[in-house]
Amino acid sequence: MRRAGLARSVTIGMSMRSMAIGMATLAVIFELTDIWVTAQLPQPSWTPLPLAPEDMAGTAFSVFGAILVHSRPRLVIGWLLCAGGLSAAANILSANTFHLLYGSAAAGWPVVNFTWHVLQLALGVLLPLLYPVGRLLSRRWRWVVALAVAGMALDWAGALSGQKAFREPAHWLVSAAMALAFVSLVVRWKRGDAAERRQILWVMVTLPGLLVPWMLGDPFWWLATLFIPLIPAAIALAVLRYRLFGIDTLISRALIGTGLLIVVTGVYVTASAASSLFLAEVDRVAGIAAAVFAGAAFQPMRRGMQRGVDRLLYGSTGVPGTLARRLRHRLQHADPVHGLLATLDMLREGLSVTGVAVELDGTTTVSGSPGPPERVISLVWHGEPVGLLLVGPTDRRRFPAAHDERVIATLTPYIADAAHAVRLTAALQRSRERILTAREEERRRLRRDLHDGLGQSLTGMAMSINAARQSVRSSPESADLLLAELRAGMDAVSGDIRQLVYGLRPPALDELGLAGAVAELAGTPVEVSGGLDGLPAAVEVAAYRIVQEALTNARKHSGAATITVALRRAETLRITVTDDGSGIPADARAGVGLGSMRERAAELGGTCVVREADGGGTVVDAELPL
Repeated sequence: MRRAGLARSVTIGMSMRSMAIGMATLAVIFELTDIWVTAQLPQPSWTPLPLAPEDMAGTAFSVFGAILVHSRPRLVIGWLLCAGGLSAAANILSANTFHLLYGSAAAGWPVVNFTWHVLQLALGVLLPLLYPVGRLLSRRWRWVVALAVAGMALDWAGALSGQKAFREPAHWLVSAAMALAFVSLVVRWKRGDAAERRQILWVMVTLPGLLVPWMLGDPFWWLATLFIPLIPAAIALAVLRYRLFGIDTLISRALIGTGLLIVVTGVYVTASAASSLFLAEVDRVAGIAAAVFAGAAFQPMRRGMQRGVDRLLYGSTGVPGTLARRLRHRLQHADPVHGLLATLDMLREGLSVTGVAVELDGTTTVSGSPGPPERVISLVWHGEPVGLLLVGPTDRRRFPAAHDERVIATLTPYIADAAHAVRLTAALQRSRERILTAREEERRRLRRDLHDGLGQSLTGMAMSINAARQSVRSSPESADLLLAELRAGMDAVSGDIRQLVYGLRPPALDELGLAGAVAELAGTPVEVSGGLDGLPAAVEVAAYRIVQEALTNARKHSGAATITVALRRAETLRITVTDDGSGIPADARAGVGLGSMRERAAELGGTCVVREADGGGTVVDAELPL
């Protein structure tokens, strides 16, 4: 059953697409025929073009309607474009044909009247009522269609009965229905979400190209021919691909460009006129001065207009410059832990989205309800990726700024700074926890060694002293034996104390210095560049332990015959231990020793890398900041 239903749906879809292509092809044929017919008629005085606006409408609306039907066969918008385009082509062809044959289009009034009414109903009433989703706002708007049909019926009644008095009210009824249909677009704009508003705005941008010439009348009406294709193109783009383009950016640049052109032209013309009136003898110099003045004022005017357009489109909270200042102020006055969430709250309000989030090292900081993100933006701090910014669906308040690339490019560096600060804070917290853990483990080891080892030894020595005192007179031999054992015990205690002290800091560092202590470990001279005097104690201990572990690994696991150690001091202390052993096995896993070297370097903010040497063997390369 499912396969049969799917096959039936595919067949219907193919039939609908073929029908739409047929309508578009027929409209194009009508238009080509009309151009030939028009060439047989005298050239109209109101247009220099060989075709009328209806010719362009017939082709453009039907072709873009077929494109829409091909992509969305069940969406009524495409069918309205096809029907409107075909009726426009048939209307202009019939009118010109009857005019050529009979000297007047009135001879074919039934065809001309019918095609004109279909054109009005499809493109003037139904299209604005149903755009962009293909359904009415509510059932109450059906009476607008009824009003248009009533006007058209009254027009037919007047034409058939010969009562011209009927035709004037019929015209007003149809015009009122068309006006109310466009009012429904305004209502849909106010009630719709951000996506629907963008779709409506695409069409609104193209309408002035048709409405302005129409309002100016015959001397300029022919200009509408050039702008008519933009309307169906905008409809198709808004329905199919509206998310891929920033219509708000297009409007912003168009308004700024138009305003600058008007202002600069006005300044130049005013300055030139003033110079011609008062300084006629230096007119050329004054013209150059006017141009220089207009050019100098260009950038301040552009910035002022940009701020005005941003405020118009996005409101006071969505202007990029204002948002950037607020984010900077918030980051300066918030602690790193809560700074990211505070900036996300402000970003969500400024972009007018339901929510935003930042993914950072496996954790997500959320403001609002982002849901499935509509945009995923990489956050980069000085060339280093630090996380992802997830922008949720747009809100209904004002015009959303979340899809304006200029807004996003202005704000993401501040979010990246906040995310980097959170990462640093988290790393610092983890470092503190590791230091605290290591300190407590070291204290526990000292306590255990002192209590179980040194403490027990001292207690035994005290008991031996008491026994020797009791037997020194009665049994000198026994007392001498006890004192000898006590002397051996004291040597053992001294060894234990030496081991404890050595665990805290190798004595060789104090006795021989870092270079001498490392040379004693390696048994060979050490390559030293730069003075090693005055190194921080923590750096000396870390360097000594890294070299010690590297030597142990080379001797124990690689079977190295030659080991070289190099210590180089510049802005950092560079430690390099190279051996000619068997190298690192392919299936080797990092053990405790390798992890210990990396941790000692990381505790100081440095790095430790273990790699294969170029000629075979292993290289341990550590760098410790000073």
